[in-house]
Amino acid sequence: MLSIEGIYQNGRVELAEMPFKISEPTHVIITFLESKMINLQTRNIDKSHATDLRTRLSTFAQDWEKPEMNIYDDYDANKSNL
Repeated sequence: MLSIEGIYQNGRVELAEMPFKISEPTHVIITFLESKMINLQTRNIDKSHATDLRTRLSTFAQDWEKPEMNIYDDYDANKSNL
């Protein structure tokens, strides 16, 4: 089994890299992952507001990027592990 990351857009899947030693045609299974991107416009945050927020919150970035902070990525699911 081989896994390769890709992007689905306009009805096509674009692979991040070409598979090595795969015969064609080959059956595949595509699993769609939920996007972690947040659409700020749906939250009434425009580009200038987002820039201001990023600047003001950048002082916290070093703490946010610590591996032990990953437990907060899905807080509700992980709170029992705290």
